[in-house]
Amino acid sequence: MTAIALPRKRVLADVIPGGLVRDLALVLGGAGFVGLLAQPAIPLPGTPVPLTLGTFAVLLTGAALGPLRGLASVALYMVAGMVGVPWFAGGASGYGFPSFGYVIGFVLAGALVGWLARRGADRTPLTTAGTMVLGNLVIYAVGVPYLMAATGMGVRAALAAGVVPFLVGDALKVAVAAGLLPGAWKLVQRVESR
Repeated sequence: MTAIALPRKRVLADVIPGGLVRDLALVLGGAGFVGLLAQPAIPLPGTPVPLTLGTFAVLLTGAALGPLRGLASVALYMVAGMVGVPWFAGGASGYGFPSFGYVIGFVLAGALVGWLARRGADRTPLTTAGTMVLGNLVIYAVGVPYLMAATGMGVRAALAAGVVPFLVGDALKVAVAAGLLPGAWKLVQRVESR
């Protein structure tokens, strides 16, 4: 009887050798990547939620690192920011601000996107786009209720302030990710086939 070797499902980070040291470096690097991309914050009129690239960083980190490392990276980003590292949007830290719910949503989205990527959902532009949209929905599902609780906004006002102004930017981020991730996998396959 012949055993059939099935390919192990993996994410981009699994291509890098190094075991535990690699994983620790990737988690720290992922948290730093999210913190770095959250820094340029553009305040928008009518909303306490700034426009940043933090969401984009979280979704890429989750997809590239997988569910556990993605979760650990974004959780580290959140906890470090809560205790004073000034790397939330625009150099903020703490947890009492109205957009903190989006940061909590980042943790869940990083894990979900990583889980989907581990199952191959980042290999084609269409599946990558769907994965990124689901990640964004998770962020909104946590961020909007938190925004409502923190500001006293009703559902309609919270959607107008916490979702609508970001839809075009989110669509652009999804499109970029839908090109980057499948392109990275094609590069990995080319290198591995040599």
